Amino acid sequence: MSNNEENFESRIIEGRNAVLEAFRSGKSVDRLFVLDGCKDGPVQSILREAKKHKDTVISFVKKERLDQLSETGKHQGVLAYAASYEYAEVEDILAKAKEKGEDPFVIVLDNIEDPHNLGAIIRTANLAGAHGVIIPKHRAVGLTATVAKASAGAINYTPVAKVTNIAQTIEELKDQGLWFVCADMGGTKMYDLNLKGPIGLVIGNEGSGVGRLVKEKCDMIASIPMKGDIDSLNASVAAGVLAFEIVRQRMN
Repeated sequence: MSNNEENFESRIIEGRNAVLEAFRSGKSVDRLFVLDGCKDGPVQSILREAKKHKDTVISFVKKERLDQLSETGKHQGVLAYAASYEYAEVEDILAKAKEKGEDPFVIVLDNIEDPHNLGAIIRTANLAGAHGVIIPKHRAVGLTATVAKASAGAINYTPVAKVTNIAQTIEELKDQGLWFVCADMGGTKMYDLNLKGPIGLVIGNEGSGVGRLVKEKCDMIASIPMKGDIDSLNASVAAGVLAFEIVRQRMN
């Protein structure tokens, strides 16, 4: 399996009608497997639909491979990996804020790799009233079944957008009036920052924190006051602490 398959935990769709409807309904299909040499009408229709979806990888394989991948044994010569959960666009997140008549509040994640952390952050985002979460396409976990479980259902209500370049996306959102604050131990105490108005909260990787290029794009760097003997918080806990400081300031 490719790294993409390993990281994505896609659901399997089997059978010609089911696969064709998945494409026609606009579902995100990660990969399509087709019986090599099969040229009948229904399969050709599926291939035509698949080619309209530029992100779909098409593989022609032998029957033995399809049999191996199949969960039902009734694949009819076609089988697809479809996204378990659909991604939103960044514009959808901004539209949600506008619809609610609120200043945009987005949580941006810089290469979060632990699915439990991502799920917990999506849960926090929902409870803190964030309008969405933005994650990178590469070197980070996507919307897997584990993420969904850790989100306690919040994944069904909080839009998650996947972008190619986090730093560039921050620049584009700054052009639309958002200010960005990132979490870092060397920053200003979070209570001393003005976190009101249109804002993006940037949380970094579990080990290395926010990357240099992304940090340089941020307007503010916030530190969380800590009294203990160790010097860092879990990424999802840090996201929760800062997100609810934003909530507190918005309420005042």
